[in-house]
Amino acid sequence: MRNTRSIDIAEVLQAHWPMLARMAGSYAREPARRDDLLQEISIALWQALPRWRGEEGTLRAFIARVAHNRAMDALASEQRHRGSGLDEQFADPDADPLQQAARAQQHDDLLQAVRQLPLGLRQVVLLALEGFSQREIGQALALEENTVAQRLSRARRQLRERMGGTQ
Repeated sequence: MRNTRSIDIAEVLQAHWPMLARMAGSYAREPARRDDLLQEISIALWQALPRWRGEEGTLRAFIARVAHNRAMDALASEQRHRGSGLDEQFADPDADPLQQAARAQQHDDLLQAVRQLPLGLRQVVLLALEGFSQREIGQALALEENTVAQRLSRARRQLRERMGGTQ
């Protein structure tokens, strides 16, 4: 299956921006660094899109893989220099303020717990939270589907423990 039409980077970014923003937010906590990472991801996508032919999976999985790889490069670079999602900004205006505060706290707790996961588990959780199937996660991260399933299971167990779950 060859991709014969050119892909418009503006359309891709517009269609996938929320997912990319959440991915960048899961790798970079500070807003300025998250924005820098989003810009780096956008450039990486602009450079990579002409190479996508559809043979390696869906466009969405390809985009996630490029974003993931760029984020990993950025993390590695930061660690060399320093030694060193999920971000829903718009609350429901019709919701009760107490419910909004409770949801915001749950969201913050979940994001913190996800950030504390080992990188291999965090990667699969982030893509699963974006609605990727196990097959698509495998394509995006170059993993076997069984490996994805195992990592998701371990991640869920660790998240339950960190969030105070009893199961």
